[in-house]
Amino acid sequence: MTCIKTALVTGASRGIGKAIALRLAKEGFRLALCARNEGPLLEMRKELLALGVPCLAVATDVSDPASCRRLFEQAEAAFGSVNVLVNNAGISHVGLLQDMSDSQWDALIGTNLSSVFYCCRLAIPSMVSAKSGRILNISSVWGSAGASCETAYSASKGGVNALTRALAKELAPSGIQVNTLACGAVDTDMNRFLSDEERTALAEEIPAGRLGTTEEAAEMAWRILSAPDYLTGQIVTLDGGWI
Repeated sequence: MTCIKTALVTGASRGIGKAIALRLAKEGFRLALCARNEGPLLEMRKELLALGVPCLAVATDVSDPASCRRLFEQAEAAFGSVNVLVNNAGISHVGLLQDMSDSQWDALIGTNLSSVFYCCRLAIPSMVSAKSGRILNISSVWGSAGASCETAYSASKGGVNALTRALAKELAPSGIQVNTLACGAVDTDMNRFLSDEERTALAEEIPAGRLGTTEEAAEMAWRILSAPDYLTGQIVTLDGGWI
């Protein structure tokens, strides 16, 4: 990993993405960060620049391929090739599948799954040329287990897991590792809709007795990214023994 110095993280303005960006900053990476909302993203950039971390922040709709192209163009202009790609951007939808609209489905699949395709497609050519690179996709335990009333979300994360396994086989001959971190219940804004009683009940379902932290997810992400080259095509679960 000593030659890898530029990381691009999607959905980096809050939650797990922000924690991963801060963890990578500690390791000396230059960072290209994106999120849909510019305000929190610029605050994140300000925080990193104050720490002396070279950082580019680009407001990006990762469900739009043209927006992803602009992101990579700016990242490459600022730092050169992207050596590490962390596909973290994601949204959730809770409700019965039969009540979900076409636009809600399209937005969720576009943000959670199509974005991984768009960003991987843009990152791969320079990684192949360098014969090195790391791609880490952030998924969920629901991508394997499925969740009632989160069918679309589960489908999107299952797609991320399948993409990871297949792309790892495709890119392994070029020295590029592709893995997924599948998180359980992590204390982020995505779970803020839960009432105190629901959070307590959820924690009681988890053998560890609590929700995970974003810092724990970021540390696990770093351990995957810094793992031996032979680790590829894996879905690594971090869920406190829940699933």
